[in-house]
Amino acid sequence: MPDLPPFHSAIIDAIIGHAGRATLPFQRAHRAEQHATAFWFNELVEETAEGAVVRQYLVTAGEPTRVETAEVTLRPELGTPAVSAQKLAMMHFAEGWTHLGDLGVAVMPEDALYAYAARKGWSWTTDEITDGVAATAEDIAGLDGTPVPAYLLGHDVGAGDGAREQAVVVGEIVRTDEDGVRWIGTLPQGCVGAPVFIGTALGENSFKLVCVGVALPGDGHHPIAAFDRIRAALSLLAAAPAPALDIRSVEPPKRRWWQRRG
Repeated sequence: MPDLPPFHSAIIDAIIGHAGRATLPFQRAHRAEQHATAFWFNELVEETAEGAVVRQYLVTAGEPTRVETAEVTLRPELGTPAVSAQKLAMMHFAEGWTHLGDLGVAVMPEDALYAYAARKGWSWTTDEITDGVAATAEDIAGLDGTPVPAYLLGHDVGAGDGAREQAVVVGEIVRTDEDGVRWIGTLPQGCVGAPVFIGTALGENSFKLVCVGVALPGDGHHPIAAFDRIRAALSLLAAAPAPALDIRSVEPPKRRWWQRRG
């Protein structure tokens, strides 16, 4: 465990307060594999007299998205009225993602998920990683090769039942000229694709919350795709309609009357 900053608890509170409803766990449907975490990000397009213009995406590691059908786990607090379906099946899943060059990151415009909610009579009530929290080039340059405490907000895989509960994983990241930004050590299963945060001290009693980037697959130390490069890649994407995805509620299996109840 790294030496934690004096505002360790405040950083975790800030992460949950700012991004607690930003994450969605998913996996390959019908198989216990390709577990990952995605999260909502608001790309700032421009500032106008009327306010900010943003485009919203789901963001995750690219490799886990390369499946035909995925199962997405929902939580009641992600919709109003509260979401009744606990899981969604998304067919043609791989086709819904745009891969950002060689960054190892994929993004999905919010259109299909918002359209699904509208058909079902509810609205998303999510948090998003915003442009003000996503790391800039200056934030990344400030990582000078010394390991610093870091916090990943992801959904691990429960032992035995496979539950995808949200967790803050505490560890360290480091940046080197050779390898870029990396998470030191391993990550729990299911946390690839999740956002990684640090708290940058501003003074004796204050800090800035920074989302460094996206945790990618790796052996041992996981690469982190930094948000300065993600933001640059998104700025080159032309605004285009998202591919149509077939999204359906997954009904829980019915209990037979003769099944033993524990």
